[in-house]
Amino acid sequence: MPAVPVPHERPRRLRTTPALRRLVAQTRPQPADLVLPVFVRDGIDEPRPVGSMPGVLQHTPDSLVAAAHEAVTAGVGGIMVFGVPRDEDKDAAGTAGTDPDGVLNRALRRLRDELGDDTVLMSDLCLDEFTDHGHCGVLDGRGRVDNDATLARYAEMAVVQAAAGAHVVAPSGMMDGQVRVVREALDAAGHQDVAVLAYTAKYASACYGPFREAVGSTLRGDRTTYQQDPANRTEALRELRLDLAEGADMVMVKPALPYLDVLSDVAEASDVPVAAYQVSGEYSMIEAAAAQGWVDRDRMVLESLTSVRRAGAQLVLTYYAVHAARLLSQGAG
Repeated sequence: MPAVPVPHERPRRLRTTPALRRLVAQTRPQPADLVLPVFVRDGIDEPRPVGSMPGVLQHTPDSLVAAAHEAVTAGVGGIMVFGVPRDEDKDAAGTAGTDPDGVLNRALRRLRDELGDDTVLMSDLCLDEFTDHGHCGVLDGRGRVDNDATLARYAEMAVVQAAAGAHVVAPSGMMDGQVRVVREALDAAGHQDVAVLAYTAKYASACYGPFREAVGSTLRGDRTTYQQDPANRTEALRELRLDLAEGADMVMVKPALPYLDVLSDVAEASDVPVAAYQVSGEYSMIEAAAAQGWVDRDRMVLESLTSVRRAGAQLVLTYYAVHAARLLSQGAG
């Protein structure tokens, strides 16, 4: 039989009331820690629900602005914008992504005009939404992603997004050298104040399926040759060292919950802010379980976000950003 703790060894005393638990909580997520990913789709007149992500929409420009204002009012710290072009505008080089009048860049200009500096406006810097093959870069003659040719496209994309009003550009394609090329292109174009959020550890995960519906992905094959292998942990620290040396202002781990060990490693080693992305599959799993009555949705949302913050993320990209911000403001956390 285990020994009975002596009276001064009773940690349960600090758990007896909600007020005590709040007082001694070590991890306190706040609305300003959260970033809301949003999708804006070209050529639609009304917002369209994403079937695999209940509550998430492909926005029109007008509904995007309304959603952005809602996020700012809720205290959400930032907005990450993804563009969804029309199928006929996709091509092998993803030129709609670097078109100043393309869907993403129009949306960035509109949001910056509407919101100014009231939020942090982030832009996804990748070609996968804009290519007809669905990969994150341009392909060579053998159908493989050409790293260096892709970097040239990323440099152009970064400058266009910065000119459109992004405060932060987020290269997410996991090309070698992408942070350096983006930073140099921004500086050369006079955008020294635009920050770079590097997708430092982006794993080839099964959790991205709903996102691919949200952006209308036409991916053929997979991305295992350039995204990280889920079996590997220390490789993320190598990627971190490279991104920091190349000038990353912030770094990211993606997905979040399946990679809390990696997130903890990166947070311990990084001297810049660390973000994590609670991706579409994580969101959809909570929604599916909650719809069946298997989990308490609000508790699950806050517990999952708290775990990501506890592992070391200062920023969390989550489709729950507005909902969670309201829960946190009501003291539910």
